[in-house]
This record gives sequence, structure tokens and C-alpha cells, in this order.
Amino acid sequence: METKWLEDFVSLAETRSFSRSAQLRHVTQPAFSRRIQALEAWAGTDLVDRSSYPTRLTPAGETLYSQSLEVLQSLQSTRAMLRGHTSAGKDVIEFAVPHTLAFTFFPAWVSSLREKFGPIKSRLIALNVHDAVLRLVEGSCDLLIAYHHDSQPFQLDPNRYEMVTLGKEVLSPYVKPDATGAPEFKLPGRAGQPLPYLGYAPGAYLGRVVDLILKQSSIAIHLDRVYETDMAEGLKAMALEGHGIAFLPYSAVKKELRAKKLVSAGDQLDMTMEIRVYRERPTSHEAVKSHAQALWANLQLNSAPLPPVKGRPDSKPRSLQKCVTIR
Repeated sequence: METKWLEDFVSLAETRSFSRSAQLRHVTQPAFSRRIQALEAWAGTDLVDRSSYPTRLTPAGETLYSQSLEVLQSLQSTRAMLRGHTSAGKDVIEFAVPHTLAFTFFPAWVSSLREKFGPIKSRLIALNVHDAVLRLVEGSCDLLIAYHHDSQPFQLDPNRYEMVTLGKEVLSPYVKPDATGAPEFKLPGRAGQPLPYLGYAPGAYLGRVVDLILKQSSIAIHLDRVYETDMAEGLKAMALEGHGIAFLPYSAVKKELRAKKLVSAGDQLDMTMEIRVYRERPTSHEAVKSHAQALWANLQLNSAPLPPVKGRPDSKPRSLQKCVTIR
């Protein structure tokens, strides 16, 4: 039996919805259902009355629910005590960060903290977006830093998690320049001659944002997918070699833009995202690292509403395009 099964079951008991709990636990509904079934197999009895809606617990399920709360709270308290035994780890703040932000945003952000907060001891856990969010949900990090766009929100319960906005990032198309400094490939392309496209792997967060950019374009875009990866740094490396157009965060390419190793591949095809930091709200039974708490208080104190990105007002809508082709 895995502890995450108990966490799944507690979520189901509180939401009374398989679909809602699957969202909160960041798994597909079929996978969530299989985990509940695995828990029932371990228990040797039905825990959920599937004949009713909203979902109800069986008498055995009600018993396990109350016991699960005690077990999980005890495990969290034990983990906090065990971490407290390691003095070297008391002042180390653990960050779960998606790969792109780990390369581009995080180093400069930590440097800026020295002016407002002072030096910090940190441990960076670089993951894909899904696994980084799971780190926070499972209590395996102090803070999560991630991109946010309203079209792709994380299903994090605001009663359990809190958030501070750290800044903004713009995702735009870039390409290697030719000998004259002009882009080798210029959007939008033509139906008979699609442009080579370096795309994010299916499921990648930035890939979903790129899909939204293309859908909201007012002109037809013609692309031929020739390469994909889930890491922006991998796409940048391919773009620098002239293999095609890649949509990349500005922070990932600002040095290459200054050096004129990359140039814009098209206008009005960008999207502004927020960079946010999340943490689980402290509870009475859980010890909070003093350094992590002090940093969070500082981040809250220095947070402020962000102005629209110059040249791209957030409030300006775009019309939907008529055609996007990606082969």
C-alpha cells in the first residue's frame, strides 16, 4: 500500500468527485480510479459506493477516512521531526522548478534576492512541469516556481496552497539569421511551402501555450514539425544550428539576441506568461523551516501588481485564425 493512495482517498472523501479529485491530484481520471481500486484491493472491501452521485463512502470507507487523516498527519509530523534532526538541512530551502526556468530564471532570481533578502542556501530540483507540481503536492519541496497562463492553470486548491507572482515572461518565435541578418525562415509561411518547426513534445506546458498562440493568430500559419523535445534549451540549440523556428521564452534567448545569433521569426505571435512561486499553507501540526518562512514573508512584502508588457497590452484580444497547418 502506498501513502499516495491514502492521499487520493482523502481527496475523494472530501470532494465526493472522481474527476475533481483527479484534477487536484494531477493525474488522469482513469489513473485515479485505478489507485482507488488498488486501495480497495489492499483493504479487502469496497470503500466507495459507486451507485450514488455525488460519490459516497461505504461504512468501511468512512472508517478508513478518519484513520487516513490520522496516519497522514502523523507521517507529516514525523517527516518534519526527521528533517529537524539534520541541522545542515534546516536552513536549506528546496525549490522544485521546471527545466526551462531552472536554466533561465532561477540563477538570476536568486542573485536578486541578495539585495532584498540576503543570501540563501537552496537546493534546486529541476523537473518537467507535471513532476514539479507533484513535488509540491506530495510535500517534497518547500517552494514551486512555475509559469502560469490563464488558459493553462494548475489545479491547486487555494485553501491549501498560496501563491506570489515573481515576474513576467514572453514566449515568441525565433530563428537563426542568414548572412544579411534577416531571419532564415519568416512566419507565416505558405501552404505549399511550410516552414520547419521545432516544437515541444506532447504534454509540455510551453507546448500548450504555443498551441494557443497559433490558434489565436489572425493569419494562417504553415509549419512542418521536424523536431520536438520537452526542453526549451534543446529547441534553442537546434534553432541556433539553423534547423527551424522555435517558440522560446525571452529569458532563454536574450544573450543570443544581443549577439544576433537568433532573431525574431514573426511579429504579433507572442504570449505573455506570469512566473509564480507556490507553497503549501502551513498547518498547526507541521513545522515550517524558519528560512523558508522568512523568504515567503519577504516575497509577499515585495510583490506588487505587474504592468502590461510594453507593446503587448494584456487586455487587447486577438481574433481567431482561419487556418493553422502543422505537419
